[in-house]
Parts: sequence; structure tokens; C-alpha cells
Amino acid sequence: MDHSQHTPLSSGELTPENLQGATIYGADDAAVGQVSHLHGSGAACQVVVEVGRFLGLASKPVVLGLGQLEFMRDAKGEVHAVTSWTRQQLEDMPEHSD
Repeated sequence: MDHSQHTPLSSGELTPENLQGATIYGADDAAVGQVSHLHGSGAACQVVVEVGRFLGLASKPVVLGLGQLEFMRDAKGEVHAVTSWTRQQLEDMPEHSD
């Protein structure tokens, strides 16, 4: 997927309502997970990402800082994010528990 034409989200758009369920694309541009929920707000916000299979099947929650993800909208208005992390790197992270 070419993300170069997608519109970055403004800081005011980085809300749980906009980000929850967003697909995360990894270093190889493959879908690596989805945003489960957020902890905190602003620059210190942590994003809980379900990594692995989608729809909660055999997935694992991990935490990334908001700055490790670049959120944007595609031409259809759907929110997604890109990261430099690979699926394997995310799967190797410690499992997050609330």
C-alpha cells in the first residue's frame, strides 16, 4: 500500500474514537496488528496493539508509544498507522496486561 498520498492525522484527531480498531502496517508494509485501546493522552499516550492474527484469535497485546506510530487517513477516510517495527519484533515484545 502506498501511504505517501494519505493524510496524516492532526494531534487533535489522535483520540480513542479515531484510533481504536485502526490497522497497523509494519516495516514490510504488511498488516501486523490493530489498535485495541489507548492509555493516557498527548505525547505520553501508549497504544495497545493486538499483534498476530486478527479478530482476537491467537493475538497478543503489546504496548507502543504514540510516537512509534504514524497515523493517517486513506482516500476512503479510514484511519491506519505505519511503524518501522516488523511483525516478528512486535510478537517478541512482552505481553501487555491492563
